[in-house]
Amino acid sequence: MLVEKFGIPQISTGDMLRAAVREQTEMGMKAKQHMDAGGLVPDEVVIGIVRDRLQLADCDQGFILDGFPRTVPQADALSQCLVELEKELDAVISLNVDIDALVARLTGRRACAGCGKGYHITFDPPSQDGICDACSGALIQRDDDQEATIRNRMQVYQDLTAPLEAYYQRQGLLKTVDGMADISSVQEEILGTLQAN
Repeated sequence: MLVEKFGIPQISTGDMLRAAVREQTEMGMKAKQHMDAGGLVPDEVVIGIVRDRLQLADCDQGFILDGFPRTVPQADALSQCLVELEKELDAVISLNVDIDALVARLTGRRACAGCGKGYHITFDPPSQDGICDACSGALIQRDDDQEATIRNRMQVYQDLTAPLEAYYQRQGLLKTVDGMADISSVQEEILGTLQAN
């Protein structure tokens, strides 16, 4: 929704890392070990790919960072990178969601192994269980969408990522949104927050 509204790219470190894993690059194989365990990929890997991505022309009018930064050292490195690239952050959105609801949302995700179309077994199921409506491919669950991995990620979040709220609050950039509302309400609140900024 934000990509369409503002005409700027969404930069998802998770997507970039998963692509590196699929392509079996050296960085991807290093990242896979951490991702499969629900841990964080080392900072130097993530920061390097973000820096490279922010230098592309489609980021000249703005960008949306998704899944980065995840630690205060990453936030510090991002700040330094943005100064060097003469870019800045307008806002940091924090979605507040109950952990059990988050586990249900993530464990229910499925993606088509063929075309990549996404589904959710509860909220957006395919017409036929386990089969993609678009191409009849098999639906799969990502390794990092297993409950044990998600709960480990939540603990990592509490330990390493939650301090970012205070970090960005001190800078006046933090905007908190209720992620328990329905999708359209969450989208409206995020859009309203960004437009008021």
